[in-house]
Amino acid sequence: MTDKPILIIGGGLAGLFCALKLAPRAVTVLAAAPIGMGASSAWAQAGIAAAVGQGDTIDKHVEDTLIAGDGIVDEKVARMMASEAADRIHDLLEFGVPFDRDLEGKLQVSREAAHSESRIVRVSGDRAGRAIMQALVQTVEKTPSIRVLEGYVVEDLTVEDDVVTGVVARDAAGAGDPIVIEGSNVVMATGGVGHLYQVTTNPTEARGGGIGMAARAGALLADMEFVQFHPTAIDVGKDPAPLATEALRGHGAHLLNGNGERFMLPLHEDAELAPRDVVARGIFAEVQAGRGAYLDCRTAIHDFENEFPTVWNYCRDAGIDPSKELIPVVPAAHYFMGGIWTDMDGRSSLPGFWACGECTSTGAHGANRLASNSLLEAVVFSARIADALKAEARFDAPSNWQEGSVETDEHLTEAEHPNMAALRETMSANMGVLRNKEGMKEALVRLLELESDSHSLRFSNVVTTAKLMCIAALNREESRGGHARTDFPSENESWKRRTLLKLEQAQAIITEFYKD
Repeated sequence: MTDKPILIIGGGLAGLFCALKLAPRAVTVLAAAPIGMGASSAWAQAGIAAAVGQGDTIDKHVEDTLIAGDGIVDEKVARMMASEAADRIHDLLEFGVPFDRDLEGKLQVSREAAHSESRIVRVSGDRAGRAIMQALVQTVEKTPSIRVLEGYVVEDLTVEDDVVTGVVARDAAGAGDPIVIEGSNVVMATGGVGHLYQVTTNPTEARGGGIGMAARAGALLADMEFVQFHPTAIDVGKDPAPLATEALRGHGAHLLNGNGERFMLPLHEDAELAPRDVVARGIFAEVQAGRGAYLDCRTAIHDFENEFPTVWNYCRDAGIDPSKELIPVVPAAHYFMGGIWTDMDGRSSLPGFWACGECTSTGAHGANRLASNSLLEAVVFSARIADALKAEARFDAPSNWQEGSVETDEHLTEAEHPNMAALRETMSANMGVLRNKEGMKEALVRLLELESDSHSLRFSNVVTTAKLMCIAALNREESRGGHARTDFPSENESWKRRTLLKLEQAQAIITEFYKD
């Protein structure tokens, strides 16, 4: 028996679901923001993909996932994920998530781009993320085995003899001394990287800090070049950009340019329902050409205010009546297919260290995520981590605080860091929807300069992630899924594989880069 709890870093869907599935094992959840508040999962509009509708099958779900992933999905992982979807939906129902039902009481499902069937389990049309997080937070608050520490940012992992033994945390405001918290195991659930970009649908906390932290500790990363840009962020100058859910297009909304043309028709046989990377590039081209891109929901959505209340409110706040007017849209950094490599049970390459949710690369998404597979992946892998950990040992929950120190002389929050604006500008200009060697090299040089100009661990974690994304993208000399290069516009069969990367390998690549 050990007297150290399991530590979970992150208070979003993956972290909270894992904590609940671990009950009655003792768990400490560390979250920078109040649990559920700083999580990308709370912002998810559409729902969770699961083959629970009439005529749908696990095989169809897997096939759609493989196609969207553009050749590099791990089929074994995708099949496992699709097979466990119904059980995880049942768990969420037990936790109080009010999924929509039809008049017969069956789960109501909708369709999204690149799905061959209607299989998106949703809440009030476009409120799935918020409703799921509300239900989980309420359940966590009633679960005695879960201790939540809000307002703490984890800045580092403690590693002894190549085993992760705990974390170093500090008050979210950057004040006070850092604290070392020991754990029997550490689970990373810190989310994605959207806020490395100027235009994103992600909350401020989604900066890739957990991924960079894992890399600095020696963890293996995978598929760091693949960023999914959501095609239809509402272009009204807000940060984060409000999202016009893909379900609108699933319900028949069309994309038009400033000339009133449906520009997606000649680009893909599925037009507006093509995979996200295809639609994002189509919109990006129209915006770059000065024609702009607009979502036309005027005839497709009959009761907009009640069918899609979240988008309705976003539009009305911006002075747009979507039942009568076009919605201006632009691609925005939305989801990261790369991250910490894990096996099918969520184990990383470091003993004692696990990861789930968007900070991971499990192989389930490949080069491009299928819509609404993200929340599914989060709950499936969180549950598998819980099962694996419960099988290992028994845990109790003592007070386990220890004083500690780290070498840092800069106590700024990530949002306040003076170099964050420059980092976001660099990533948007050179690592966005379209990329090329010259631009990515320019980005890497700038990121190295920003890194050398900072002594903040939080910023170091963030810039490490951005740097590794650039290196992975430079290495992949082709276009595939969410990675599109103007200098290598076609797919290359030799690159039909996942990519693995460690920070020490990246440093060697940087050394060679400077020799050139």
